[in-house]
Formats: sequence, C-alpha cells, structure tokens
Amino acid sequence: MTEQTPRQFAGRPRLDGKTAVVTGASRGIGLAIARRLAAEGAKVCITARNIGPLKEAAAEFPEGSVLFLAGKSDDPDHRAEVLDTVAETWGRLDILVNNAGINPVYGPLSDLDPEAARRILDVNVLGTLAWVSAVCAHEALDFRGRGGSVLNLSSVSAQTPAHGIGFYGISKAAVEQLTRTLAVELAPSVRVNALAPAVVKTQFARALYEGREEKVSSAYPLKRLGTPEDIAGAAAFLASDDAAWVTGQILNLDGGLLVAGGAA
Repeated sequence: MTEQTPRQFAGRPRLDGKTAVVTGASRGIGLAIARRLAAEGAKVCITARNIGPLKEAAAEFPEGSVLFLAGKSDDPDHRAEVLDTVAETWGRLDILVNNAGINPVYGPLSDLDPEAARRILDVNVLGTLAWVSAVCAHEALDFRGRGGSVLNLSSVSAQTPAHGIGFYGISKAAVEQLTRTLAVELAPSVRVNALAPAVVKTQFARALYEGREEKVSSAYPLKRLGTPEDIAGAAAFLASDDAAWVTGQILNLDGGLLVAGGAA
C-alpha cells in the first residue's frame, strides 16, 4: 500500500492544533489511527497495557507530537493519569478514540465461560463508557466546551452473527447502542460516532483469516481484507471538522461484505 498523505484544507492539515487520546494504540488499528491523526496535525497520547511495545510505537511519531502511558483501559487510576497528563502537557483534549478491546474466547456461545463474558463487557462496553465519562468530567480538558469528538470501535460482528466470536459481537452491539445514546445525550457540544470494521489484517484478528486469507476475502466484493490504514482514514474524517454535522453514526468499513450478504 502506498503511503497516505494527509488531506489538506485551506492549506492546513485537518487536525492542526487538536489533541487526541487513543486507547489500545501500541499496534494494529489503534496505532494506525494514532499515526493518521498525528499526520493530520494532531498531538496524540497513546495508551496500551504493555510499556515495551507502546514505547516502540511512540518512537515512530514526530518529535513533540506524542505522549505514551501504559495501563489497563478499564482501570480508573490509569484513566485519571492519562487525562491529567494530557491536561498538564497540552491543556486541552479534542478527540477521544476508544479502540481498546478484548476477545479472550473463541467458540460457540453455549460453551462460553460466564466470567470471560463479564470480562469482555467490562472492557469493551463499560470501559468505553468510563473513558467518555472521565473525559467529559475533567474540567481542565474542557472537552465539552471545545466541541469534542468521540470515536468508538465497533465491529460488523455487532450486526450479523460471526462464527466463533459471538459474544464479542454482542459486546460491540452494546457499543453501537452506547454510541447512539451518548450522541443524543452529549449533543450539541460533543459528537459521538463509531467505526465498525470487518476482518482487518492485525494480530488481534489473525484467528479469523490466518492460513485461509484468500477464501475469507473472496466473500468481500472488494476481494481483500481490510488494513489498519483503511480504518485510520475513516477515523481522521470523523474526528475532523469535515464531519461537523455527523453524530450518532456507525460507519461500516467492510469492503462491501454486509451489502453482499456475507457473514462477519
């Protein structure tokens, strides 16, 4: 894939002067989104569980454009540390990307461990809500006053049954309804949207395509799986003022899979 060039508007990158927090951003979709936001002019704080990969990821950003803090996305102390650090360093927050998510199980719902199900909901749903609540409540960041933008990561598995990852899809269906509800409750000062990818070639999704990529991609009208950069471009649009009249939307990024009647 050729390197993407940030879209210009009035001679400036779309996100010039903006700041962002991207969770789950040491690799894959989260890192691609963070890179794209930075390329469009934003300063970005990236978070993830493990400091090593996070530090390596941060080294790829332009000097002065990135902060990185390790911790669990569902840990309130970690959330407070991230937001306080952003406030102290940049004095504002404009964009929150809730990318952190887990799927520790694979198999039919009838075999699902209830404790694993609770853990998925804690991180994917309650963790997403907690980040939004913490950002809106942080007075120093003035997220509402600045007209902030929230992007939640969903999945096409929220909209159609997906073999082996049924409860993950259920959690993402909750994220989609959470997105719609927050869009109404936080309007007009904050926009809230979600991205719903199909299979994207990341380490997180390897079990869904590894060793059978050609067969899996044949169900997609565009005849390929997604890349993290495909998701990042859409994220940059929704985070920018180009999407100033867009809220409460779920943007499917699936190569045409759903309209063709395919399963996630």
